[in-house]
Amino acid sequence: MATVTFDTLKFVEKLRAAGVSEAQAKAQAEVLVFAMADVMDQQLATKADILRLERETKTDIAGLDRSVKAEFKEVRADIARLERDLFLIKWMMGILIAGVMAIALKSYFPG
Repeated sequence: MATVTFDTLKFVEKLRAAGVSEAQAKAQAEVLVFAMADVMDQQLATKADILRLERETKTDIAGLDRSVKAEFKEVRADIARLERDLFLIKWMMGILIAGVMAIALKSYFPG
């Protein structure tokens, strides 16, 4: 738990100098100390907590970066394979169309 150093004597003296009665100044100091202790009990994040979370986040981001790069590499490989297949299909369709055209032309212009 984090602690806060608070000088109640200086606080009371400043209030007294401002015209607040000593009893009121002491009561205000006690209430302020109680409120600050209550806030500190709420387990606020410390600098160490923030640094740890920052390291974990950077590690997670680096892992995601590697994962995404690997996925993109696989996608590029799939695209290259599909491009090769498409190139082959185009040639096969061209040959098929040329064969059909040859048969059709032969039937119109018998030899």
